[in-house]
Amino acid sequence: MQIKKGTLRTCGKGHEYYKSSDCPTCPVCEAGRKPQNGFLSLLPAPARRALENNGITTLKQLSKFSEKELMQFHGFGKHSIPKLRTALEKENLAFKR
Repeated sequence: MQIKKGTLRTCGKGHEYYKSSDCPTCPVCEAGRKPQNGFLSLLPAPARRALENNGITTLKQLSKFSEKELMQFHGFGKHSIPKLRTALEKENLAFKR
């Protein structure tokens, strides 16, 4: 028998899930939002949401930010930087210096 951690919640679409944090994001809904391709598909959901919430949906937009600036976004972690750097390099782009 698996013990669930957190509190049982139900999202607006009726999905039931357990969360131990205050994060209101439904994991079922979030999995359905994940892009199938492109640089955003390389990222975990919190990092992807951090970029989207700051209007970054293209590599050209991403190249206008420094790594330090990205690290200030809520939900963005250091493990996403190498993935993004590689995606930028493939398009002959780079982070702002």
